[in-house]
Amino acid sequence: MNGLELSERFFEECGRPMLEEQFPDLLPLLAAGLFGGGSECMGFDDEQSCDHDFEPGFLILLPGEDVINRNSAFRLERAYAKLPKEFMGVRRSAIAPVGGARHGVIRTAEFFTEKVGAADGVLSVSQWMTVPEQSLIEATNGKLFFDGRGEVTVIRESLSRFPDDIRKKKLAGSLLLMAQAGQYNYLRCIRHGETGAAQLAVAEFAKAAMHTAFLLNDAYMPYYKWSFRAMRALPKLPLLAETLEVLLTTDNAPENAASKYDMIEDAASDVIEELQTQGLTKAICGDLEKHAYSVNDTIEDGEIRNLHILAAI
Repeated sequence: MNGLELSERFFEECGRPMLEEQFPDLLPLLAAGLFGGGSECMGFDDEQSCDHDFEPGFLILLPGEDVINRNSAFRLERAYAKLPKEFMGVRRSAIAPVGGARHGVIRTAEFFTEKVGAADGVLSVSQWMTVPEQSLIEATNGKLFFDGRGEVTVIRESLSRFPDDIRKKKLAGSLLLMAQAGQYNYLRCIRHGETGAAQLAVAEFAKAAMHTAFLLNDAYMPYYKWSFRAMRALPKLPLLAETLEVLLTTDNAPENAASKYDMIEDAASDVIEELQTQGLTKAICGDLEKHAYSVNDTIEDGEIRNLHILAAI
């Protein structure tokens, strides 16, 4: 049983009965679930993950003080703290006042402000372009077990994907970085005898290619330690992960450089094919830079379109 399943069972068997019995008047105003930071919220936890922060627990999200006052919030905190200290053989850790890092009682507005900088999940263009994607993931991952008012559901749905023009701006920037690092600079570094710089070019190409793959799947790219695992599960371009892994884990000796460059070009071809399938580019060539500017040209909002092509990266 993974952490998300454990937490949902803990809520259904212990949390929900507590709320129904002790707070029937507040229950319709609350939301509960498990989402935020941590591999269990991503569905990526395993036996290794149990070495820290693995426990039964969930979030109780409250509306503002105009709806639920401080005294009621305090009573909820105390009731949550009194839930069983152990569930299904797994012990809970102590919870700090007003919620812990991942579990406990917290205001909805505080949670989303901490994650994305907006209490109601309504982001400006500037915020959409600069909020880390892992933060957007933490606002929308995991599972909502209960939402009496529907407020948390609406906020999470509003943050679940990039607006089209923002997605295209980020995609254009990632494509340009792929072109510069992989198609242009990798072999130049090799020819200069700069094998370390060549590997940096590979790393930049791989990171940009991975970001591109997530954008082409209309998904956020997670924290780097989970990126390969998440990429392999993407509906589109999942096999690109294998190519990038080989590029990153092989050296740049002369006997490898040519084949690595061929792999870079193959990866570029796969990305271009997907761009064309989705109607995101009008360029007809193998040059990722030209496709980057073609994608940028499809942005409808003139202000976003005319920003520097790397403005969202």
